[in-house]
Amino acid sequence: MPLPRLVLLAVLVLIGCSGGDRGAAAPASDRPFQVEALATFDEPWAMTFLPDSGQALVTEKPGRLKLWTPGRPPIEVAGVPPVAYGGQGGLADIVLHPDFAQNRLVYLSYAEPGPGEASAGAVARARLTVENGAARLDGFQVIWRQTPRMDGGQYALRIAFGPDRLLYISSGERQHFEPAQDMGSNLGKIVRLNDDGTPAAGNPFAAQGGVAAQIWSLGHRNPLGLAFAPDGRLWEDEMGPRGGDELNLILPGRNYGWPRASNGSHYDGRDIPDHRPGDGFEAPQLWWNPSISPSSLIVYTGAMFPEWRGDALIGALSGQALIRARLRGGHAEKAGQWEMGARIREVEQGPDGSVYLLEDGPGGRLLRLTPRR
Repeated sequence: MPLPRLVLLAVLVLIGCSGGDRGAAAPASDRPFQVEALATFDEPWAMTFLPDSGQALVTEKPGRLKLWTPGRPPIEVAGVPPVAYGGQGGLADIVLHPDFAQNRLVYLSYAEPGPGEASAGAVARARLTVENGAARLDGFQVIWRQTPRMDGGQYALRIAFGPDRLLYISSGERQHFEPAQDMGSNLGKIVRLNDDGTPAAGNPFAAQGGVAAQIWSLGHRNPLGLAFAPDGRLWEDEMGPRGGDELNLILPGRNYGWPRASNGSHYDGRDIPDHRPGDGFEAPQLWWNPSISPSSLIVYTGAMFPEWRGDALIGALSGQALIRARLRGGHAEKAGQWEMGARIREVEQGPDGSVYLLEDGPGGRLLRLTPRR
């Protein structure tokens, strides 16, 4: 028997507010932006703009760093270390030190080869020199590593400097589940460090010493997006298992539940308890089921898209989309999803407030989004 109209309407409203539906993606004709392709790269992973130049550094997963200048072919930056390339491993994120204009320091994350099948995610810093049409990294220094070394993917390795000028790193649990809850490991955690890689003062588990002194939050699976909002709040997105991708507000000392709680299921179909009030774990602000595979995250602060200011922009791999989430204080709600026709590996804000996307895989394009005319 058909549901009465008012009951059906109420059901639809509840579904739409649950935070768990993927939602209908807007077709290209409904996008509030136009798309311009600017360059192509080999499996690009991340990018960051250099101040006052219009240039950007772009990482390529097989282990190359490129300096891109608008209107010119990218050039390779010398001095990048060997990487453990394959699966989810390779060269990953890149950010600038807050005092880059003075010290020229860049921070790179990558999968570091190890003995046998064991590897570790690592973060290093070096000085960037650009002169006479060439670019190189000098004084390369590893400042942090995942521990313990092991096999498996899900390195994560997003980097962000906070308003406190401290270094935050997202560390995946390498598909080994329990390290995310192990305080003797920095896998499945977000860590908070000084700019030289030492544990920052005031971390919530500092009294335990050892690796625990690095930890800011725990219980993460594959956290691939990390960004601060203008109000100083830290946001993170991470891939769930089969379903249950998350957007989280990161708070010091909180446990985000993996692998004890998730709104997804194991790949073999086994159930995982959903997040629920009183379970002792921090629930996601938003979640997606089926998966969108979030790859990256920024909080937009530009003037070119004024309606997006203060909101999260998320790149989606399996979802092949750019996703917008409205942030209001410590709360989030879904606000838009636009099909891009390709896996989106990276989202970044340009100096002029335009939005840049990197497509995943060989021949991945660099796209620039500007308001639709």
